[in-house]
Amino acid sequence: MTVARLLMVLLPFGICACAVPAMRIYPCSTEGETRDCSNTCGDGAQVCKGGSWAACEVSPVRLACTNTCGDGTQLCQNNRRTDTCDVAPIRQPCTNTCGEGTRLCQDNKLADLCEVAPTRLPCSDTCGDGTRLCQNNKLAAVCEVDPVVQDCSTTCGPGTLTCANNKWGACTAPQPKQPKLTALIRDFHTTFPDVNHDGIAETGIVAATLGSDDKPVYAHTGSTATVAGPDTFNQWYRDVPGVNVSTTIDLPLTESTVHPGVYSYSNTEFFPIDGQLFGDEGQSHNYGFTVEIATRFRYSGGETFTFSGDDDVFVFINRILAIDLGGIHSSMSQTVDLDAQSSKLAITRGGVYSMHIFFAERHPIASDFVVETTLSELGTCY
Repeated sequence: MTVARLLMVLLPFGICACAVPAMRIYPCSTEGETRDCSNTCGDGAQVCKGGSWAACEVSPVRLACTNTCGDGTQLCQNNRRTDTCDVAPIRQPCTNTCGEGTRLCQDNKLADLCEVAPTRLPCSDTCGDGTRLCQNNKLAAVCEVDPVVQDCSTTCGPGTLTCANNKWGACTAPQPKQPKLTALIRDFHTTFPDVNHDGIAETGIVAATLGSDDKPVYAHTGSTATVAGPDTFNQWYRDVPGVNVSTTIDLPLTESTVHPGVYSYSNTEFFPIDGQLFGDEGQSHNYGFTVEIATRFRYSGGETFTFSGDDDVFVFINRILAIDLGGIHSSMSQTVDLDAQSSKLAITRGGVYSMHIFFAERHPIASDFVVETTLSELGTCY
C-alpha cells in the first residue's frame, strides 16, 4: 500500500496524519518503466516499481585517481567510491652515493631503498688512477688500480719498481753491498826505468780524459822529470809479459762511527804485495808497483771524494781527470767536491757514473793509500 492510500484510509477515523514524517516520493505511473539517472559512480537507469522510481542503478566502474605512486583507478559502486586508489607498482627515479637508480612505489608508499646497480666510480691512490666498487649505497674502501711498473736502477744495474695495493715495492735491481774497491796490482822489477829513483811532484803527466780503452793517456811525446817516456808509461797499467805481473786485492771501505755517512780506506803502510809476485828484490818492501781500480757510483748531490797518497795518483770521474797528484813525492792530498765540479765532470744528480783510480808506488821510502768519501754507493757491486 502506498503512503497516499494509507492516509485516505486513516483520515475518516480521526487519526492525525501529522504524526508521520514527510517523505519524498517519486511517483511513476507505469510499472517497469525506466529512465536515465546518474550518481557518484556515473550514468545509470531507474525502474518504476509499485508506482515509485527505484534507486538509480549504475554498473560498478573504475574512476581515475592519484596517490603517491602516480595515476590509477578506484572502484565506484553503490553510489560510493572505495577508499583505495589502485596504482600499479612503479619505479621512480632516485639518486644515492653510487649514482642514479630507481625506488619502488606501491600501495601508496615509496620504498626507503634507492636501488642502484653496482657500479665502479673513479678514484686514485699512490699507484695512480683506478676505480672503486659502489653498491648498496656504499663505496668500497679499496681503490682498485692496475699495478704500475717503472724502470729503476742502482749503481749495480737496472731493475723494475712495481706499485700495487696502494704501495710501491722495492726496486728489483741488484742491490749495492758493503762498499769496497777491487784493486788490480801490477808488480815491476826494481830495474824498470820509472821506479826506484828520486823525483818530484809533477802534474800534467796524463791527458784530461781517459783513452778509449779506459787507460790514462800519456800527455807527452818524450820524457818528463819522472817518466822515461810514452813506451814505459804505457806499461804502467797494462799487462806486459816479462815486464810486470799482476794480482787483485779488495780494499774495504768502512763507515765512520764518529761521522756517519763517511766511508774510508786508510793505509799509511800500503805494501800489499810484500814477498809476492817479483818479490822484494833485496829491499825492505816490494816498492815498485801500480794500482788500477775501476768502479761506479751514484751521484746524489753534496758528495766529496778525497785521495791522499804517494806517489802518483790519477782519479778520473766520468772518464774526466778530477785528481792529479802525479810524480814521485811524499804523501799529498786532493779533494773533489762533486757539486762544485759537476759541470766540468758532466754529471747530474741521480746519475750513475764511472770512477777510475790509478796509483803508482815508485820510490822506496813510504807508501800511503788513503780514500775518504761520502759516496755511499762506491764499488758496491760484487
